[in-house]
Amino acid sequence: MQDGKRQGGKGAVYQVMCPDTGRIGVVWVPDGEPAPAQPAVDPEVLARRAVDPMLLDGPDVASPRPGGKYTVGVSMWLWVNQGENTYGPATATASAGNVTVTATAEVTSIRWTMGDGTSVACAGPGTPYRGSQSMADSPDCGHRYTRTGSGRPGERFPLTATSTWTITWEVSAGEPAGDAGEWTETRDSTIGVRVGEVQVLN
Repeated sequence: MQDGKRQGGKGAVYQVMCPDTGRIGVVWVPDGEPAPAQPAVDPEVLARRAVDPMLLDGPDVASPRPGGKYTVGVSMWLWVNQGENTYGPATATASAGNVTVTATAEVTSIRWTMGDGTSVACAGPGTPYRGSQSMADSPDCGHRYTRTGSGRPGERFPLTATSTWTITWEVSAGEPAGDAGEWTETRDSTIGVRVGEVQVLN
């Protein structure tokens, strides 16, 4: 799209809108030149077309494990596996006519809804737990349950991890050169977490 700066002389300002995305641009056309034709394709439409085959999915939760048993009051480390379609980055292109758009999708945050009325917001994938870390808290993404899952279906808390994907795109070939943008999408994964109390033997 041409820029909207008036270069001098007489003319008219045209507002150009893409109905598919709602994006609006302004074009200055001097007198004697034809009004701008409707663009053949909006680059953001191409960007969304590039993203569709990526099959962006919810988090691949590594911890807590669905079959694991966890203890009240003990730090639970939260982390995810980083696959291309579950965490990114994933990159793809789409073309129409002489325009090519490159889009990149990557998870920028994960919100863990723990099922006990609390939630945890984490900026990254979390840190994997190692046995040598004993009872330490996770350095970046963790939670402590204060009660058991007793009385809930399967004695488990329903945990939902919601990832926010940030998709950035730019025109990599053709016009309008330099056009770029971004949007976000969310994806969910849900598991059951079994939480009990420490059993002490006399």
